[in-house]
Amino acid sequence: MRVYLPATTSVLRTLVDDGRLAGPHTAFAVTPRLREFYAVSDAEADVEELEYAALLGAGRASLRLLDIDPTAVRRRVVLAADVSDSEVSEIDDADTEHGAVRVTADIALRDVASAHIDGADAEEDVRAAVNVVLEADLGSEDAQFVVDQAEGHELAWYASQEIGTVLELL
Repeated sequence: MRVYLPATTSVLRTLVDDGRLAGPHTAFAVTPRLREFYAVSDAEADVEELEYAALLGAGRASLRLLDIDPTAVRRRVVLAADVSDSEVSEIDDADTEHGAVRVTADIALRDVASAHIDGADAEEDVRAAVNVVLEADLGSEDAQFVVDQAEGHELAWYASQEIGTVLELL
């Protein structure tokens, strides 16, 4: 199953240095709950659109991780990884985002298909969003506007073999 793991540049460094990220992990995937949510608003949603929705959920979660990782570069990071279906379970809780899953396994660098990272042009907006993401989660419209500015930046795609080089350039 393809999962989208929210991360930071610090997490990327650990992945490159150790070759794995110790589980368990909270990630995002195309789950029945995500399919059901988008079936209501868009009956034509295909797998690519649903995967993109899972990626966006992980991007929002990356903002929350940045909030508790002051040493990380202020860019959202999402890892797309392939893990065994038996290692993934849907988090079926009304307080969690659609598509949230629990991955019990470690995620090895070889499991990572790609990394999705904000460009330098997003840093100012991401920095501002990190400061208010929890307020946005609690319903603040002003905070949500700031988070929307950061989420308006597209994440750049990098192949797994490029992760080390990308880290060196940050």
